[in-house]
Amino acid sequence: MKKKLTRKLSFSVIGAGNGGQGLAGYLAYRGHSVKLYNRSIEKIEKIKKRGYIDLEGNIVGRGYLKLATNSIEKAIKDTDIIMVVLPASAHKSIANKIAPFVSEKQYIVLNPGRTGGALEFKSIIKKYDHMKEICIVEAQTFLFACRTLEEGKVKILKKKQEVKVAALPAIRTLDFIEKISGILPEFTAVNSVLETSFNNIGAVLHPIPTILNCARIESTLGDFQYYIDGITPAVAKIIEQADYERMLVATNLGVKTISLREWLAYTYNAHGDTLCEALSETECYWEIKAPPTMNTRYLFEDVPQSLVPISDMGRCLGINTPTIDSVIQIASIIHDTDYYKDGRKVIDMGIGGLTINEIRSYVQNGQVIDLEGVVI
Repeated sequence: MKKKLTRKLSFSVIGAGNGGQGLAGYLAYRGHSVKLYNRSIEKIEKIKKRGYIDLEGNIVGRGYLKLATNSIEKAIKDTDIIMVVLPASAHKSIANKIAPFVSEKQYIVLNPGRTGGALEFKSIIKKYDHMKEICIVEAQTFLFACRTLEEGKVKILKKKQEVKVAALPAIRTLDFIEKISGILPEFTAVNSVLETSFNNIGAVLHPIPTILNCARIESTLGDFQYYIDGITPAVAKIIEQADYERMLVATNLGVKTISLREWLAYTYNAHGDTLCEALSETECYWEIKAPPTMNTRYLFEDVPQSLVPISDMGRCLGINTPTIDSVIQIASIIHDTDYYKDGRKVIDMGIGGLTINEIRSYVQNGQVIDLEGVVI
């Protein structure tokens, strides 16, 4: 019996930071056609000239790219899957750039979406063409822990054992999984983007230690182990309280949740009786230093695009999130901005004013259907 030939997929990787270069290099190394986009061509000039990205660390190899460009139209033209690997703070901007050129045959994957990313992305694209049925896939987290050593050279510290993903609408999740399973078997399906969004662990794991270590960051330029030295028992208590509030909001939406400690166990096989112990067992975190300044994506990305949507959804559901709200307020003071005003809210996700049942209908089917089966 002849083996069924599987067509190689073509990818666009949007964003050439640590994760973007790592993912583009990995997919190209695996033999797939990859085009890399970055807003500034100067930041990928060396990659464009050489035509490849080198991988070191957990994965060693060289991935040859089809194209490195600052043209979004060229980057996504005729590719099967568009991998968005950008801070969530850039999702709104990139959605507006992609919207005129994306086709219904393509999948857009947010790596990760943070909280409500796929919902916001789809809402923006719908404003350009309400009839265009684009499938947005949201990853709960990013596949790698990685760092760029220099332009075109990335160290892969660790590849996660599992990355939970869901499509919007959820009825297309299994089709996506079937398409990509031979390339990224780590991608596993969950019920909906509500599950990937509200199991966004970075929401609590990134901003809280940054804020509580602000003096140490500014005095040492971040010269300490962020997840080991920076998370003491007292810091861990605050993280776990915020984690409880995150799970409370999710549970009221009918979303299956796991705690941060449970996530460390299944993602990195790191266990402990306390959060501090579990983090100390997470080997790939040993090399990660704290941010060198307070101007870090752990605040300017994770507060407005992770914590604000959790808080705003809690507000809509009548659930108080005082610990999360305190973190938003302190981050706003540190950065002289109003993160609650500027952050991703329920209305930006295109689900403002919907009931819980209507939200579930929308994420499942892409349409809002009332209890009598009528499309609203």
